[in-house]
Amino acid sequence: MKIVRRIDELALVGEIGLVPTMGALHAGHRSLFRAARKENDVVVASLFVNPAQFDEQSDLAAYPRDEAADAAIADSEGVDILFAPPPEELYPPGFGTWIEPGETGAEGLARPGHFRGVATVCVKLFNIVRPRRAYFGQKDAQQAAVLRRVVRDLNMPPAIRVLPTIRDDHGLALSSRNVRLTADERARALALPRALHAAVASDDPVATATAHLRDLAPDYVEVVDLGGARVLAAAVRVGAVRLIDNVVLEGALQ
Repeated sequence: MKIVRRIDELALVGEIGLVPTMGALHAGHRSLFRAARKENDVVVASLFVNPAQFDEQSDLAAYPRDEAADAAIADSEGVDILFAPPPEELYPPGFGTWIEPGETGAEGLARPGHFRGVATVCVKLFNIVRPRRAYFGQKDAQQAAVLRRVVRDLNMPPAIRVLPTIRDDHGLALSSRNVRLTADERARALALPRALHAAVASDDPVATATAHLRDLAPDYVEVVDLGGARVLAAAVRVGAVRLIDNVVLEGALQ
């Protein structure tokens, strides 16, 4: 695997699969790498903690970073190129062009400016890498929905592939932020996936999930249309950590 830090050092040939990441890689990322490896000639993973998508500077500062560990995981899963640019490579002095994705649902309302940062960095990565397919996890379903609309509206070529959420043995969706949970907070956080799964067969999934969240006050609980699927999504705060999760209500992710 080659680690590349500059755009002009990328020399890509063949059908390319891109897995955008912010590092702190885990089994969920491994599943994306494996899917990309099966479906493409070349697999590129980006490793970039995107400052533009953090609405809280404390969250940006606390985001876990371990490039050596991330590189080892990516290499073990067959990634060909790890694109790990410094911030000034993607946001050079004088940068001032942003993608405003329009309707961003409850997650966008809860985090003003977040999806502008996500859409902008992903459009830049799509233009730099020129992937045939880009891979995201279902846990970030609203992000995937926004990016599908951006790709459609701007006539961009990548197919947005969404893979099922990977969970730990207790059902908690894997997230880079989970490492910041204490043992007690992790136990409390399990109310989130349990509440969502309890609502799948309900006539009113939003009300059912909200009632099952116990002492977790949600930022939101909402139903999201993700192409061929409807998902029930929620965000909660457990201590200082904000967690998101969702379950499919009907249809299938692609």
